[in-house]
Amino acid sequence: MTPRHDVPPTLSADAPHADGLSAMDRRNFLSVTSSGLLVAFSMRPGPVRPELPAAAAQQRAGTDFNAFLHIGADGRVTTYVGKIEMGQGVSTSFPQLVADELNVPISAVDIVLGDTDLCPIDMGTFGSLSIRQLGPAIRAAAAEARATLVAMAADRLQLPAASLEVKDGIVQSRTDASKRVSYGELTAGKRIERRLEGPAPLEAVSAMNIVGTSVPRRDAIEKVTGRAKYAGDIAPKGALHARIVRPPAHGAVLANIDTTAAESVPGARVVRAGELVAVLHAHRDEADKAMRLIKATYGASPSPLNDRTIFAHLEAKAPAGNITGSAGQVADALKGAKVVVEQTYLKGYVAHAPMETHSAVAEFADGKLTVWASTQTPFPLKTQLARAVNLAPEKVRVITPYVGGGFGGKSAGAQAIEAARLAMVAGVPVRVIWERDEEFFYDTFDPAAVIKIKAGLDSASKIVAWDYTVIGAGDRGAAHGYEIPNHRTLVRGGWMGNSGDLHPFGIGPWRAPGANANVFARESHMDMLAAKAGVDPLEFRLKNLTDPRMRGVLQAAAAKFGYVPKVAPSGRGIGIACGTDAGTWVASIAEVKVNRETGEVTVVRVVCAQDMGLVVHPDGTRQQLEGCISMGLGYTLSEEVRFSNGVVLDKNYGTYAIPRFSWVPKIEAVIIEASDKPPMGGGEPAIITMGAVVANAVFDAVGARVVQLPITKVRLKEALARTK
Repeated sequence: MTPRHDVPPTLSADAPHADGLSAMDRRNFLSVTSSGLLVAFSMRPGPVRPELPAAAAQQRAGTDFNAFLHIGADGRVTTYVGKIEMGQGVSTSFPQLVADELNVPISAVDIVLGDTDLCPIDMGTFGSLSIRQLGPAIRAAAAEARATLVAMAADRLQLPAASLEVKDGIVQSRTDASKRVSYGELTAGKRIERRLEGPAPLEAVSAMNIVGTSVPRRDAIEKVTGRAKYAGDIAPKGALHARIVRPPAHGAVLANIDTTAAESVPGARVVRAGELVAVLHAHRDEADKAMRLIKATYGASPSPLNDRTIFAHLEAKAPAGNITGSAGQVADALKGAKVVVEQTYLKGYVAHAPMETHSAVAEFADGKLTVWASTQTPFPLKTQLARAVNLAPEKVRVITPYVGGGFGGKSAGAQAIEAARLAMVAGVPVRVIWERDEEFFYDTFDPAAVIKIKAGLDSASKIVAWDYTVIGAGDRGAAHGYEIPNHRTLVRGGWMGNSGDLHPFGIGPWRAPGANANVFARESHMDMLAAKAGVDPLEFRLKNLTDPRMRGVLQAAAAKFGYVPKVAPSGRGIGIACGTDAGTWVASIAEVKVNRETGEVTVVRVVCAQDMGLVVHPDGTRQQLEGCISMGLGYTLSEEVRFSNGVVLDKNYGTYAIPRFSWVPKIEAVIIEASDKPPMGGGEPAIITMGAVVANAVFDAVGARVVQLPITKVRLKEALARTK
């Protein structure tokens, strides 16, 4: 590849994604954008700029800017966003927002993503936050740019600004179209930098004609043709592949190592960076060959745990926890309840298992470290890299090409730090692309969890008591959301970091972290309560809900499904579950078929309704919803990491079964019209109900309740045996 120094890497409507090899820094960026209109702003509390989380608190006025819009002399618009593209579609939806606010064609808007030298600082891409948090700020910047250009046009045309309108990047008189000037003409030969200080005059949603439409995705053609570049595709001149010596188990410590035989392989270099030992070679297969010749001896893992004993360990070792919600007198209400249902729910560890393993390429040249990484968090990674190799932060640049699936797992960047450390020692660019077994070993897992619920009903089938304890999964999705006068929610341990000696390996965010376990337990328990009360599951939920938006998605899903009320188990195989995530209300209804002899569950149909406010890209929203449902089949039916004594037993897809195309049911999406409300998250809500909706449908089909995820054939057959 030939480095590009002429323009910043962009993703446009009609041009291929740039290779990202430009060595442009902030000074070069300002040089490139020296003509045209540059709008920079910081995010502060306000009507269109919500308060930032603590991680981004440094982005205050006078320090750093949160976003840039550059309008060139040719009229093209480039927006610089610290988010990354991993299939969720922000490379398309952000330009939609910009185009509508600036009143320019979508084809005139380019975007640069995830480059720490070019883009404003950003905490990372996760939590379905991109559009709901940064979208209002991007709109505000574009609106300010439009207002500035109209003011400039008013001066040029000698007309009142109120008499002008903007169409397709042209500012013109409302009454005389011959009096006009283009954005390009206004900015030619000039550079105007402006801070956004007050509320922006935003376009009314009703006036938008790009937002709310399914314009072609920017990444579609490159991805379906194979032209898309990922971190592992980047190959600077002279780059060597690194194969790293790994321990056999978590906690195992290196005792002895002999690299003599590996060093004799032609072209191979054995490199050490502290405890990191690697073989470098121009060809990956030769690096593999040399690494296999290394003789390394490790001590035993100190962990005695496995995937069966982990639950008792969690209960014994979890912290005392915090009460995150409470009201009334739970103990007294349980004593007075007509019906009490108590149950413990379990969920094992789940791997992210992305198709693209963690990959990174590092190059140290002219005193600066550049790293191309598959990461969801380029700016936090930049800080980690600077510390790891003892460089000033301004001497480190992270460029994020397309990311081939993250799901939260690529929030960590161990592979990038490995590549950087090796490149600094070796003096050549180094490529680190994890093998599949390394991915399963070193990636963080969605944590195992134990959830205990005790709930009581009165004679009218109203929930009067709710005692909820979650161990390991955290509080996301733990709030019950129902009208319950006496309730308590206790959270003991979360999914952030290793949590001391609670887990035998690293844990971290996994698409809607914690919510999948919490919603599985809560909505399974709701069905158990409904069955005890002899009430249809949908009727039971509506009886105990007053939230109009939750009732709305339940009723919308039922209408689309053609739901007919019946008390479970009815033999039909229909289940219901609902919840909230990322500011979005979601309800799902599923139909399943169950083979009693084999224990196999086939999901036939899923209807999912979402109320998520303004929808920027409808096709993208449906794609996200369908992806959630398809991925959710995995943690529901098959995905569970097996391990013993620190050894991860699953090393590839042969034993760790992710959903296959043949598993995917008929999926029907219902998106509630709510364009008068702010846009909310769409990348995670639909996945949170999958465990519960399938478990409830299985119960409805055969009368057997499975209380541990995934619902394997063995567990279902055991549940069936208990019903006899």
